Amino acid sequence: MFRSFGCAQTVLGNLDSARISAAATSLAPPLRVAILCDFLEEQWPSMDIVGEMLGRYLSETCSDAVTATQCRPSWRPRISRVPIVRGKLAANADRLINRFADYPRWLRDKCDDYDLFHLVDHSYAQLLHRLPRGRTVVTCHDLNTFRCVLDPAREVRPRWFRAMARRILDGFRQAAHVIAVSAATRDELLHYGLFPPGRVTVVPNGVHPSCSPLSDPAADAVAASLLPGPRDTVWLLNVGSPVPRKRLDVLLRVFSAIQREIPEVRLLRVGGSFTPAQLQLAAELNVENAVVSLPFLERDVLAAVYRRAALLLHTAEAEGFGLPLIEAMACGRPVVASDIPVLREVGGLATAFCPVADVDGWRDTVVRLLGERMLDKNAWELRRQQGIRHAARFSWSENARQTANIYRKVLAQ
Repeated sequence: MFRSFGCAQTVLGNLDSARISAAATSLAPPLRVAILCDFLEEQWPSMDIVGEMLGRYLSETCSDAVTATQCRPSWRPRISRVPIVRGKLAANADRLINRFADYPRWLRDKCDDYDLFHLVDHSYAQLLHRLPRGRTVVTCHDLNTFRCVLDPAREVRPRWFRAMARRILDGFRQAAHVIAVSAATRDELLHYGLFPPGRVTVVPNGVHPSCSPLSDPAADAVAASLLPGPRDTVWLLNVGSPVPRKRLDVLLRVFSAIQREIPEVRLLRVGGSFTPAQLQLAAELNVENAVVSLPFLERDVLAAVYRRAALLLHTAEAEGFGLPLIEAMACGRPVVASDIPVLREVGGLATAFCPVADVDGWRDTVVRLLGERMLDKNAWELRRQQGIRHAARFSWSENARQTANIYRKVLAQ
């Protein structure tokens, strides 16, 4: 009897302790988190989206636990203001000065203003040299920034570039915790031994709230004004920057092969102009007059462009995530993508896959899907709905919830 009474006292004591702990947690002030964002002047829309969405959804869904502030210093142009050195060289010089001198200097007086610092772009990880150890989280999108150090035979770079990458990598490895946007990225981090498994968590990106299959009359009108030709023009869409790993050379060759089968099809590129080499290839393939290039667009207009397209083609040979896949699917557009692990992970069963640079395979797949769109409306609608359901799994509110849990874990260590 006395033993039972003692056990009961213990249980009640434990319950009281749990209540006290829960009450203390509920009374604790929210964590002050600095969301360290890229310079807007660098024009990396995917990185800007991550910073914007993380700050927004932490505030909307986790405000009781986290006070998130998006932070970045003002961009200071220097070299590009000198007339005789304007151009790409001047822009890159200003980029290095702002990243490696101005941003760290600006952070110097911020360390006591926040409980934790979350860097949303791993390529800015040189900033961690200025931040307090044990209070940093970094979102890693891919390992391309570090490839010349981790695998120098695969990516040969000048000595100065390797030194810069090594400085960034050294800062990156100081992160208390890393958020990998995909399992493929996590696996690479572990493969190179950059972090132990317990310091890496996979938290996928979300779909921007503008991405929807529903019409937005104002945005749809803007999109229509940007695209030449009649309303029923068949557009194949590609979204992203023209960097080499996106394999826009493959995109152009695939489009040329498709146009020989379906002459009326057109190609739309969103994300900046083709490089001179890519323009030359388009001319050699005689498709330059069937291609439209647009810069990065406002989010609601981009969503309208997705809705006007027949298919999204994503020909990249390397990715960290592949946001255009889930954005297109959320807008009701089927996707054809390169058959690489990360795009398999993100695109799932709702995406048609083709081997990288297999022009004939891409042509056959796209022609088949365009035929389905014209001749089998039921199958096409099922394909669209499957993509919409799949994209709904990628939520910025869930991303924010998981990220807030990581913040608590880091500060509890």
